[in-house]
Amino acid sequence: MAEPKPPATPVPAATIVLLRDDPNEGLEIFMVVRHHQIDFASGALVFPGGKIDEQDADPGLAAYCDGADPDPVMRAMQIGAIREAFEEAGVLLARENGSDEIVSGERLASLEHYRSALHSGEVSLQQFLDSEQLRLACDTLVRFAHWVTPDMMPKRFDTHFFIARAPEDHVLLHDGHESVDSVWIRPQQVLDDAAEGRRTVIFPTLRNVEKLADVDTVDAAIAAARSQPIVTVTPWTEKRDDGLWLRIPVEAGYRINEERMPGRGG
Repeated sequence: MAEPKPPATPVPAATIVLLRDDPNEGLEIFMVVRHHQIDFASGALVFPGGKIDEQDADPGLAAYCDGADPDPVMRAMQIGAIREAFEEAGVLLARENGSDEIVSGERLASLEHYRSALHSGEVSLQQFLDSEQLRLACDTLVRFAHWVTPDMMPKRFDTHFFIARAPEDHVLLHDGHESVDSVWIRPQQVLDDAAEGRRTVIFPTLRNVEKLADVDTVDAAIAAARSQPIVTVTPWTEKRDDGLWLRIPVEAGYRINEERMPGRGG
C-alpha cells in the first residue's frame, strides 16, 4: 500500500485590508474579484494580496522601509503586502524620501506604469524604490490575522493579514489580470451578499469580514486590531453524526468557531 503523501508546504503570502470611512455608509473595505482562471479562490471576492516574492525578503530592502518589523520574516510580509497592493489594487503605501506624508494621488498617477513592470519582474522592487526615491510605509500596517491552509488541501498558503487606512486621494483599481473587478463595500454587505448567494466569499475571508462588521470606523478597526492577540488559525475538519464540520480555534476571537460543511450530511 502506497504511503500517504505528506502535506504540501504552505506558501508564504500577505494581504492588506484597506479601509476608509464613508460619510454616508460608514466603514468600507476594498475588495477585488479574482480572475476565474486563477488557481486559488477563482471568481471569489477577496482582499488584495498574494505570494511573497524572494525579493521581498532581501535584507537590503530594510533600508527602504519606515517602521518595518525587526523580524526578517515579518518584514518580508509587510514589504510583500505593500508591493501586492500596488500591483493588484493601485494603492501605494509609500513616502517620498524626506517626507512624512504618503505619496499624493498625483504622484501615484505618475507611477502607474510600474504596476505591470513589477508584476512581470521587468523591474525589481529595489530598482523601483531607488529610481523614484521612495520608502515603503510599513508603519501604516497593523497586523490583523494569520491563517494557514489546512493540511489536507493540495495548495496551501501561510497568509498574514494586515489592515491599513487607504490614502484618501488614491484611486484604487483592480489590475485586470489576477483580479477582474473591485469594489468599496460595507462589511455587512459582503456578509449579506455571501449568505444570499450573490457573491462567492471563501471561509477565511468571511470570518475576517465579520470582525470588521463589528466596528463602525477605521479608527475603531485599527484600535481593535492593536488590542487583540494574533492567533494562528489552521482550520481542521471533524466528522460527526450529522456530517463533516470545519473548525477553527475559539481563542482566535471570531464570531463562529465551527461550520457544517455543505453536502456532507450523515
